[in-house]
Amino acid sequence: MTSLRTRDIVALGFMTFALFIGAGNIIFPPIVAQQAGEHVWFAALGFLITAVGLPVITIVALSRVEGSIQILSSPLGKAASLLLTVVCYLAVGPLFATPRTATVSYEIGFSSHFGTAPSSLLIYSVIYFSIVTLVSLYPNKILDTVGYFLSPLKIIALIILGVTAFVLPTSNPPAAIGNYVSSPVTEGVVNGYLTMDTLGALVFGIVIVRAITSRGVTDGKLITKYAVNAAVISGIGLTLVYLSLFKLGLGSHDIAPNAENGAIILHAYVQHAFGDMGAYFLATMIFIACMVTAIGLTCACAEYFSSITRIPYKAFVFILVGFSLVISNLGLTKLIAVSVPVLSAIYPPAIAVILLSFCGHFFKKPAHVVAPTTLVAFIFGIFDGLKVAGFELPAALQNLPLSEQNMAWLIPALIVLVITAVIDRIRN
Repeated sequence: MTSLRTRDIVALGFMTFALFIGAGNIIFPPIVAQQAGEHVWFAALGFLITAVGLPVITIVALSRVEGSIQILSSPLGKAASLLLTVVCYLAVGPLFATPRTATVSYEIGFSSHFGTAPSSLLIYSVIYFSIVTLVSLYPNKILDTVGYFLSPLKIIALIILGVTAFVLPTSNPPAAIGNYVSSPVTEGVVNGYLTMDTLGALVFGIVIVRAITSRGVTDGKLITKYAVNAAVISGIGLTLVYLSLFKLGLGSHDIAPNAENGAIILHAYVQHAFGDMGAYFLATMIFIACMVTAIGLTCACAEYFSSITRIPYKAFVFILVGFSLVISNLGLTKLIAVSVPVLSAIYPPAIAVILLSFCGHFFKKPAHVVAPTTLVAFIFGIFDGLKVAGFELPAALQNLPLSEQNMAWLIPALIVLVITAVIDRIRN
């Protein structure tokens, strides 16, 4: 029976960590910290729940079902399971996350050198996605490419940034603003959604399992064990990175007061800490961070869509990369404007499916509990998405508990879960 060496397990953990850390993960914590001010660590707690806790739990859940989101969501029924799976893959693949890696890496790391003209972004994205294509065409080599080469480079850059955030002196934190004044924890939870790591974990599961099996491991228990080890390693890494970025944002008021987003804070801080060389350091770090994430997403999406169609894996790599290339040139602002409402609708049913996958043995007929609970989470998630998109909702929907935090789906889903669980027990 083949097993992984310790160095392979560590490399697998680094690869998993590197797949998660993209530009979004780096730019969101600083702006949360600046706006949360004196309540920063309460906001950080909420942020870590959805940006670290849920992704780790998702990897553990997927490791029990061969890395397949479709098997994980099978209690929903064949059609609903397929729909949820396809939507998740598209959202974190060619529609939003993959194009965002190119656009964000250019705007943060390279736009100051090459300008903001559409032609400059086009040239950059062509080069960027050419590299993504080259690596993604050989998924069996991803542990060597990402785990042993790109991941260490990313981790070294993040360590330098994190140590600097704790070493450089900072001013006292100011007062919190906005929703961070009254509900910093729930506001942190919602901002953790924006990293898209839970949806990313749903599609990365198959990449992680494939990386394990590419080393000759075939035993199901060992695959689960190694995937859990990778999830724990990546979870620890994510937590340390986020804490350092929260500390960075907390001390950013003097160098980037009232910043509009985390990219402005990060750019100003790196320039302050490293001088003229800071711009080159930032460009390199963001480029590597985004590149690794784009490779992982492309591999996962191509693997999945190839498995449900007769189109070869390598053909899907070119299709997905080509689509991402086109979308990335629409610009970051448009991407974010469209993605936030969609994520608000997708996250609730995804979270319901993930968490309930651990409770299947408590139910006599899991489908009778999981399906209605997920449906209610999705319906109220749509309401949250419409609200975020700026649509006017009836007063009854606007005044639901946790509606202000865009979590109006939670209590209705819990109520349906309890009711259906009781009925499941009585009937069976």
